Amino acid sequence: MTRLSGNQRSQYVQGMFARIAHRYDLMNRLMTAGQDIRWRRDAVRLAGLQPGDRLLDIGAGTGDLAREALRQQPRCQPVAADFTLEMMRAGRHRRSSAVRLWASADALHLPFADASFDAVISGFLLRNVVDLPLALKEQRRVLKPGGRWVSLDTTPPRRNLTYPMVRFHLSRVIPMLGRLLTGHRDAYTYLPDSTESFLTAEQLCALLQDETFREISFRRYMLGAIALHWGRK
Repeated sequence: MTRLSGNQRSQYVQGMFARIAHRYDLMNRLMTAGQDIRWRRDAVRLAGLQPGDRLLDIGAGTGDLAREALRQQPRCQPVAADFTLEMMRAGRHRRSSAVRLWASADALHLPFADASFDAVISGFLLRNVVDLPLALKEQRRVLKPGGRWVSLDTTPPRRNLTYPMVRFHLSRVIPMLGRLLTGHRDAYTYLPDSTESFLTAEQLCALLQDETFREISFRRYMLGAIALHWGRK
């Protein structure tokens, strides 16, 4: 699947998320042993939201980051945007959802004016886009000057003593869970494939510098298989 490119890959990813939308949140909790809740909490904290701030959660899926933003700063104004309607429908139907603004949006062509948001955040989006530099340009475009940018995503695990254990979890445990809980093993085979073929945390930092983000940094989680990046416009 990761060998697909352009529109073919975009359509595959969209269809894949549509198929697993009803079990997406449960799978996230199981795959990460619930750690993804803390990662999202850290990501939103790094966005430094103030009362009245407008936040774009791009690739929002079911809106977990937008909900966490409202938990941390109830007076912020999050917009949850995604290009898979089934994912957003699953998020809107959750009883705990306080997110009011949802938008159908392609990460490569954001339907928002320049300098519209105080912060832009994404969770597990970047490795799925077909043109990463363009996606970053779009996110920077809609940020206000000095606006805060945060991304949580998988990253190729480092080849150290823990690598075999991480690789086993990604390539064996996650596809098995995906088959049992969603009936779509291929969607959770895509996860390790797309992780291994994505940029390293250091390479993503270099690309952010190329796109003129500043104050860039990152931290790793889950034995190096997850990275949280942040910066400013």
